[in-house]
Amino acid sequence: MLFVSFAHAQQVDFAVGAGTVWSSKPTSASSAFPPPAEKGGLFPGASLQYLRENHFGINAEGSFRYYKAIYNQFQPYRPILYDINGVYARKLSTKARGDFMAGVGGETLLFYASGTCGQNGGCRSFINATHFALHGGVDVRYYVWRNFFVRPEVHYYYIPNNFEFHSDNVFRLGVSIGHTFGSHENAKKPKK
Repeated sequence: MLFVSFAHAQQVDFAVGAGTVWSSKPTSASSAFPPPAEKGGLFPGASLQYLRENHFGINAEGSFRYYKAIYNQFQPYRPILYDINGVYARKLSTKARGDFMAGVGGETLLFYASGTCGQNGGCRSFINATHFALHGGVDVRYYVWRNFFVRPEVHYYYIPNNFEFHSDNVFRLGVSIGHTFGSHENAKKPKK
């Protein structure tokens, strides 16, 4: 009996989706090759969220640029964003819920090198740079059928010392589809 009441007091959500990133671009050309803006491209991703009955929980998510981008018309690269957050969920209507999250994470940039070979013949195919990030996000999940939902979302990353790009501020906009495992407050109650 205790296990049954515990199972109904929590839920786990899994979602997959895609979006894009945006940051401001340089407005002056004071140097020959100014750092570019970090923007554009398709970013597929996935998230896993655990929520308690008191509307608080944790969320982990990650996304990456699907196609390589070209850094300053010269070098191919791929950014990867990931974070872990505390989350607060609030019912908005009978079929909608809002999630508000804040946490920490990072950004890893994979710069694909060509011709970076050592004396023993071993070649590295990429060079990476990793930066700490602060994360904030909001989404609205709409339950379209039973425990299946669609979720438009907005994420903000503050990446201190993001010297490879023009701005330390990066936004990720996207939409996900997912499923809630366990009961949720928008689920229909069984008839007695």
